[in-house]
Amino acid sequence: MDTTSTHLQQGILGNNSLSFHLDRPGFHSDITKHVGVQAALITAYSLIILLGLVGNALVIYMIIHFRNMRTVTNFFIANLALADLLVDTLCLPFTLVYTLLDEWKFGAVLCHMVPFAQALSVHVSILMLAVIALERYRCIVFHLGQRLTWRSSLLIMAFTWTLSAVLAGPLAIFREYRQEEIPSINLRISVCYEKWPYGSSRDGVIYSLSMLLLQYVLPLSIISYAYICIWVKLKNHVSPASRID
Repeated sequence: MDTTSTHLQQGILGNNSLSFHLDRPGFHSDITKHVGVQAALITAYSLIILLGLVGNALVIYMIIHFRNMRTVTNFFIANLALADLLVDTLCLPFTLVYTLLDEWKFGAVLCHMVPFAQALSVHVSILMLAVIALERYRCIVFHLGQRLTWRSSLLIMAFTWTLSAVLAGPLAIFREYRQEEIPSINLRISVCYEKWPYGSSRDGVIYSLSMLLLQYVLPLSIISYAYICIWVKLKNHVSPASRID
């Protein structure tokens, strides 16, 4: 298999759909090339982006603007909303354009930055959900009236963003942007794809499995455990009125 075919199979932003369509003689029959489908995709993505921007921006505004809303838990929620804003601005628009064009149109710098920002926003969202679950678990299960201090909460948020940036870092480092020629159909396209050291896909597989463990299995286990404990605690709670009866 030649170099061009290999790169295209790796795909733009790690997606191999481009190679699939270009290798077929009738790739222009791809359903995403139909005007009606493109109009539906643009409409759906636009609505999702608009609602996400308005909703998450409103959450952040309410927490910052109203003093009684400035609690530690609400600031964790504001961080979650901020991460969702990154999804609305850095994930969905680029995904839409890629889906419609099957080509990377945003240059070399964004080739490295967009995947990093996308992964960063996802990591922050997942970690903040775990942090919120643990904070509720701490307060409800252990009856701790004293909430986290502002200093502690700021350190937690800073650690969350830093850890997320470290986890997303490889997606910014191990990438390559280049022009590819497709002689069979007389086409020249720009591609942005993962390029791991020594040209091996093994490192990419290891990274993907590590992210599956650290960003799905582990957080889901923590969140599930925390809320199950909260549910059991509330279920077994006996109110003063019940004791009198």
